[in-house]
Amino acid sequence: MTAYIFKRLLLIVPTLFAIMVLNFVIVQAAPGGPIDQIVAQLQGQNTDSTARISGNTDSETGQSNQNSGQVGGDQSRGARGLDPQLIKRLETQFGFDKPLPERFFGMIADYAMFDFGDSFFKSGTVVELVLDKMPVSISLGLWTTLLVYLVSIPLGIRKAVRDGSQFDVWTSGVIILGYAIPGFLFAVLLIVLFAGGSYLQIFPLRGLVSDNWEDLTLLGKAYDYLWHMVLPVTAMVIGGFASLTMLTKNSFLDEINKQYVLTAKAKGLTERAVLYGHVFRNAMLIVVAGFPSAFVGVLFTGALFVEIIFSLDGLGLLGFEAALSRDYPVMFGTLYFFTLLGLLLNLLGDVMYTLIDPRIDFESREG
Repeated sequence: MTAYIFKRLLLIVPTLFAIMVLNFVIVQAAPGGPIDQIVAQLQGQNTDSTARISGNTDSETGQSNQNSGQVGGDQSRGARGLDPQLIKRLETQFGFDKPLPERFFGMIADYAMFDFGDSFFKSGTVVELVLDKMPVSISLGLWTTLLVYLVSIPLGIRKAVRDGSQFDVWTSGVIILGYAIPGFLFAVLLIVLFAGGSYLQIFPLRGLVSDNWEDLTLLGKAYDYLWHMVLPVTAMVIGGFASLTMLTKNSFLDEINKQYVLTAKAKGLTERAVLYGHVFRNAMLIVVAGFPSAFVGVLFTGALFVEIIFSLDGLGLLGFEAALSRDYPVMFGTLYFFTLLGLLLNLLGDVMYTLIDPRIDFESREG
């Protein structure tokens, strides 16, 4: 197993590099860029963007933002009518006066040292911004993943045991409905029903905690935090439990029909003993091993609209705003870090396979 882990760790390097190259090329080919955003603001055409420009444009031209200006493009687009020297100073300040290969490899060198630079349009470094938004996203991702597993696994097992029954049929209908309707629509519905939209006003409408959270007791803080989590987490759980439930059901059905189960029943073991003593470990292998990747998926891809609807300032909203404003340091810094995290967690998933079932040997399969 040690050799397999070492090989996978080595494979992460070219995989991560290829992902960064691909995204670099795509963003480079896209119209617009940080300079265009700044020029539009200076011309009064983009009043909605957040930017810290006025002070930056007067800074020394030699103080380029190292790994903040790794992507360029035709930054002079939209600059007509402005002083060319101003555009030149902006390009130098953000590092766009350098050739593309130099920007890219400079970015990779800095990222390899986990130096992600400063945001173009927000005050602070990329690391500070991510750490500031992380509690919201971790709260959503952790609670959602745990509840999805707590709901999906028992439900999937029960559906497998009672396959074809009325219970299986009507729960499948509920699952299909939950899968078909996006989580943000459930979020809107929950607000209308329970957050003062049109009917009841039981739960808070926005934020992770109340304004007076600092004044509350420890127990009061915990209650306030959990109370704010109810609606957003419920919206994400409803939209996310369908796939895992069907995966659990199909895994158990596949194991239940195998010969060793029939042999165990023939020996006189009860259905419960067969199910949890023999079937459970084999059937749950793929479900439990997928927990790390499932958590990453919920944490970084599934909460954008829910964050917007409930005014939760998390990583999803940060990435969305960075893409709109072409805040390249935030875009590429978070892409690098969370891609690396995802690759490492995929490796962790393989390790969990062997922990759950020692009979699995990835090294022999590779050989």
